[in-house]
Amino acid sequence: MSAAAPTRDAAPRRRILMILTYYHPHWTGLTAYAKRLAEGLAAGGHSVTVLTSRHDRELALEETIHGVRVVRLPVMGRMSRGVVMPSFPAALWREMRQADVVQVHTPILEAPLVTLFGRLLKKPVVLTHHGDLTMPAGFFNQAVERVVTFLMRRALSHAARIVAYSTDYASHSPFLQPYLQKTDAILPPVVIPVPRPDDASRWKAELGLSDRRLVGFAGRWVEEKGFDYLLQAIPDVLAKAPDAHFVYAGETRMGYEDFFSRCAALLEKVRPHVTMLGLVSDPQKLASFYSMLDVFVLPSRTDCLALVQPEAMMCGTPVVATDIPGARVAVRETGMGLTVEPADPPALAAGILAVLGEREKYLRPRQAIEDLFDPERCVSEYEKVLARLEAPSPARVARPR
Repeated sequence: MSAAAPTRDAAPRRRILMILTYYHPHWTGLTAYAKRLAEGLAAGGHSVTVLTSRHDRELALEETIHGVRVVRLPVMGRMSRGVVMPSFPAALWREMRQADVVQVHTPILEAPLVTLFGRLLKKPVVLTHHGDLTMPAGFFNQAVERVVTFLMRRALSHAARIVAYSTDYASHSPFLQPYLQKTDAILPPVVIPVPRPDDASRWKAELGLSDRRLVGFAGRWVEEKGFDYLLQAIPDVLAKAPDAHFVYAGETRMGYEDFFSRCAALLEKVRPHVTMLGLVSDPQKLASFYSMLDVFVLPSRTDCLALVQPEAMMCGTPVVATDIPGARVAVRETGMGLTVEPADPPALAAGILAVLGEREKYLRPRQAIEDLFDPERCVSEYEKVLARLEAPSPARVARPR
């Protein structure tokens, strides 16, 4: 499926300035979302400029990618997950003066400055919230969390509209609860190639796992993802399903957090039953990863709605996710899996075993998942948000997700 939306002749064309810390070729769920949205809006006839960091010095300061003008600012330093861009205020003022509307992907340290400039220039700011900031333990990280929390609340209060992944997450978020009257819920845009069964079978054989039932997990190895709970659940799974094997795709070393080292003792106990693939960035290879799994697990402590869930579902793999706001939405909306109590390894093991035991029960057609997370639908709903800025109506949460 293409991320680009078809041209919508009836929709007014706007000059949209999109702001986020990292953009393509940096790749996380947030950047994937932003890229699909930017390119979809551009394909629909809007003029889209992305203002972001030059996180890699090999990248051009300015270029056009699939119809989107990308302006990258030099990075002078890093602060935890964020970056320091001294030229940001001047560049922001310049680009905002040319825009009709500004869209910001948060969390981002500069969000209050964006909303301040929006008020001064009388430019509406739409803030897309990708999840409450949750930093690991440690004096510096906790100080960053408090500062960003303060700044984010100021930005939220001055934003014209706020977009969340789901009403479920927004209504439980300490950040968003005070602003539900101006919050719209839009499910994220998800794209992944159709898996090639032969590729998946070949890869599984190369890993020496052809005779195993595979349980997959993926993402950044950070505390909020709850991989320590999964490691603790593995012995209970193996006790009843000795042919089960666990496969991880993702980065274990993060510059701002070393949760992987804290999990070393837990991992060592089950190491023969866990295969580490590293980061899988090629889309077709990622589709093969999901396709060769029997079940995918999301054991998160917090998560607004990890894109790995619908990606796995589109590749024919049911999901076991913790029953927390946001993270449970994909399973609830599709019926393709189970939710389990959070922070509970025995419950997590029981959920994995239940899906392994009756896997066919949880399978759904790919098209049903694509329809929910369709990039074209996402772009269309953003256009409705932009239209609401020009013709105010009683505010409400748009989608009861």
